[in-house]
Amino acid sequence: MTKHNFSELISYCKGHHIYIQTHNFPDPDAIASAYGLGRLLEHYGIESTLCYVGKIDRVNTRKMTDLIGIKIYSFEELPREMTETDYIICVDSQKGSGNIKDLLGDEIACIDHHPLVENDSLYFQLVNIVGSCATIIAELFFEQNVPMDRTTATALMYGLKMDTLNFTRGVTERDIAVFAKLFPLADEEIIDDLLKNSMEFDDLKAYGAAIENVHVYSNIGFAAIPFACPDAQIAVVSDFILSLIEVEVSVVYSYRPDGIKFSVRSEVPEVNAGKLAATALNPADIGGSGGGHAFMAGGFLPYKEGQGRKNFPQERIEEIFLGAKY
Repeated sequence: MTKHNFSELISYCKGHHIYIQTHNFPDPDAIASAYGLGRLLEHYGIESTLCYVGKIDRVNTRKMTDLIGIKIYSFEELPREMTETDYIICVDSQKGSGNIKDLLGDEIACIDHHPLVENDSLYFQLVNIVGSCATIIAELFFEQNVPMDRTTATALMYGLKMDTLNFTRGVTERDIAVFAKLFPLADEEIIDDLLKNSMEFDDLKAYGAAIENVHVYSNIGFAAIPFACPDAQIAVVSDFILSLIEVEVSVVYSYRPDGIKFSVRSEVPEVNAGKLAATALNPADIGGSGGGHAFMAGGFLPYKEGQGRKNFPQERIEEIFLGAKY
């Protein structure tokens, strides 16, 4: 859907410094989308700063920012102080979805590929269900006939490849069409380099813990990581569990000091990962939050006062999800 059009958004942004905010703990698609939007705004003479809350917690994402030369700042390290009159555009996320923090500036727009979160206060809203947010940003370049440099094409192509798991997850015809246009523009050597050496030792520990704790019920695979892991690491392990031939739906979760972080995946149409996460975690007696795509979702279950890991053993987590509707 759209609210106003992109040309109207450009006019609305004139004279303002724009903060382009990704979801917390940004992944390659979020960073590529923010970078691409920043370059698009630059074409129209609009200055922007890329920002996020949390940290960049995956080696392949840090490698991406280094090799491509992307400047993105955590909120605590912004090069200029954000004010209430600064405009914010959210990419690869929407306020109210549970994975992006509300900052001081005035949120005017969002561009996202996740299910729509209604927000009448936004001036511009562009939400399309495609495989990656990078696809939507690339389409804006092509629709507006804005020249795309090699660096931008490389970032967007890498974001697209990563979020669709190399075109094996949630990919649409629009993603394929955009890839065909990006391919001759991008730096293939940088893409190849980014796809190499993308694991750290901590990743192996998370894989090992999940393997030791994996339980499979029918076609649903559960795996508990008994220590705190970054969001992106949990998601990668969830993809790994989903690759088992016996598993068509994966629920991987990490016990953290303040609660439990979940990553849910589905490769079958009869199980909607977003609805599964939402119905399992959102009820008042559970007190969590969850949601996402039909094939990819996440969630968090905070501990209430006096609670801890002991209140949610593996058996309890599995009972919650196996009893949920989707």
